[in-house]
Amino acid sequence: MGRLFEDLVAEAETVSVDGWDFSWLDGRASEERPSWGYARLLGERMAEATAALDIQTGGGEILAGLPKLPPVTVATESWPPNLRLAAARLRERGGAVVADDEEPRLPFRTGAFDLVSSRHPVRTWWTEIARVLRPGGTYFSQQVGQRSVFELAEFFLGPLDGSARDPEQARREAEAAGLTVVDLRAERLRMEFHDVGAVIYFLRKVIWIVPGFSVDRYRKELRDLHDRIQTDGPFVAHSARFLIEARA
Repeated sequence: MGRLFEDLVAEAETVSVDGWDFSWLDGRASEERPSWGYARLLGERMAEATAALDIQTGGGEILAGLPKLPPVTVATESWPPNLRLAAARLRERGGAVVADDEEPRLPFRTGAFDLVSSRHPVRTWWTEIARVLRPGGTYFSQQVGQRSVFELAEFFLGPLDGSARDPEQARREAEAAGLTVVDLRAERLRMEFHDVGAVIYFLRKVIWIVPGFSVDRYRKELRDLHDRIQTDGPFVAHSARFLIEARA
């Protein structure tokens, strides 16, 4: 069993975590998807837009997979490995990627877009979104909700404050920026991790779940988690997601 643990660790510690593609986890971890179907709904809105901005686009996977993009399509991203991936993907679709530090001010003129989107933004700068939207324009976003994957985070870190990322707080902030929220939905979704390698890969990629995560730092906890999975089966956690749509 010791060798199996070390093999799983070695494999997951060296595989690339660039981009926002989780296919490496196929068969090793699973997560329920929100019922609303973000990519489908975003695709419908993109097909009707003339100028769109996708904030914190990751590797550009969502935009690149949509059936139709507006004549003007721009995305922002801050992490260099993702920038390269997104630029390559969106260039083929006629889009552009702008390097941005994800802090105000957005590097675009006021009223530049009729659609702004973002999937799982680290933070939503509502006043900046309201500024770059045209009158009647739409902000459409799927976001991480309260206590998302806390079962896993607290396994490594102990009890945490789960008050952040309240959907109703997002509503209040959007309205304070002058936007009208026309849709707000939230769901909790089951996740399963079938081996410790899947956990390592996930924590290396989704870096805010356990900030500062490394195998060396958390080797004891990883070994305990491996033994638990071997004895009890998959480690179960729950992600939290909410969909918010607001109009200028």
